[in-house]
Amino acid sequence: MPCYAIDGVIPVVHPSAHVHPTAVLIGDVIVGPGCYIGPCASLRGDFGRIVLHKGVNVQDTCVIHGFPESETVVEANGHIGHGSVLHGCIVRHDALVGMNAVVMDEAEVGAYSIVAACAFVRAGLKLPEKSLIAGLPAKVLRPLTEDEIRWKREGTETYQELARRCHASLREVQPLAEREADRPQLPTHGPKTLVATKRG
Repeated sequence: MPCYAIDGVIPVVHPSAHVHPTAVLIGDVIVGPGCYIGPCASLRGDFGRIVLHKGVNVQDTCVIHGFPESETVVEANGHIGHGSVLHGCIVRHDALVGMNAVVMDEAEVGAYSIVAACAFVRAGLKLPEKSLIAGLPAKVLRPLTEDEIRWKREGTETYQELARRCHASLREVQPLAEREADRPQLPTHGPKTLVATKRG
């Protein structure tokens, strides 16, 4: 993985975490146990510190950064969807930030909450626990149901398992010229989409 020290500060990655070889970690970045960092994620600890607690996933093309002397923190089991941007904020434990959402400086996403895809959480906004948050700017829409909280937990557990799968079997290869006749299937365990789950 591309890891870079700056001003003598070196990223820290727990041995059980998986950081994709195309992700970039710079400076004061601390990646905890069982984390998953996806392809092309950029974690730039060249101004403020970035801390990912146990079991966090940061998916493809996410950007995490902050102003000098800030800390950007994702607590245990945080789930950061594809293309999201976190800047000098706190995502409390078991919360989800949806795809292409932005969480700005000194904002705080409450534990177990879900920030919807493409939401914009303005600087300094403190969001409550167990809430659905959406919009431009983001607002609390309603409390989450227990089924929605369970669905989020299952999705996060799938990414924690993906970190283990990557340690066990991810490797760079040359593509095949043709599909094999007996092509294997990927494991099918894990959650369905929230729409499919509600459908029943």
